[in-house]
Amino acid sequence: MADNLTPEQRRKNMQHIRSQNTRIEIRLRRALWEKGYRYRRNCRELPGKPDIAIGRYKIAIFCDGEFFHGKDWEVLRPRLEKGNNGQFWISKISRNRERDDEVNKKLLFMGWTVIRFWGNDILKDTEACVRVVEEAIFDRKIQDMGFP
Repeated sequence: MADNLTPEQRRKNMQHIRSQNTRIEIRLRRALWEKGYRYRRNCRELPGKPDIAIGRYKIAIFCDGEFFHGKDWEVLRPRLEKGNNGQFWISKISRNRERDDEVNKKLLFMGWTVIRFWGNDILKDTEACVRVVEEAIFDRKIQDMGFP
């Protein structure tokens, strides 16, 4: 991944990447709030600290950035191998992907529904993401009523 940034510019960019209250999280949270859904942010009591946790329906929502969570990993990995510090990034992103799977399994075992959105999907069509959450809520309501 060749770019024209100096190491100092790259370092400055990386320092400003947030882990909480990102633009994608805020966009999805606002849309859910406007629809009347109440949630907790970055719930520490749950594995993986979901970005949004709707406790009433046991739904954990993660807003994943494409780079750090390895979207299209088969395409991204070879590009990283060619770039600066490639092994570091391959190792980091691989571990993030493994951790995502571990967190999903733990939450599912605890009876939670896990929803993961890519950041660009939230930005491009927030309403579609809200509909996915609403479908999960509907499914949970049906389950709670005793239907399979």
